[in-house]
Amino acid sequence: MDEQLHSQSRRLIELRIEHGDLDGLIDRVALEQPLDELALRRLKKRRLQLRDQIAQLERASDPDELA
Repeated sequence: MDEQLHSQSRRLIELRIEHGDLDGLIDRVALEQPLDELALRRLKKRRLQLRDQIAQLERASDPDELA
């Protein structure tokens, strides 16, 4: 059962949810005054890391296609 909880598809869903949450948080932080540029950069960097992880898992889960 532990294997199911930590499967690639579950991890992919978790990463997509976190990525979406960060999108909303980044939008809110960008509207705050005074603007916390350091926090905004850190959030954007984390969002990019998540996007890379999502892409890597998607590539790993897709079967190799012969062209």
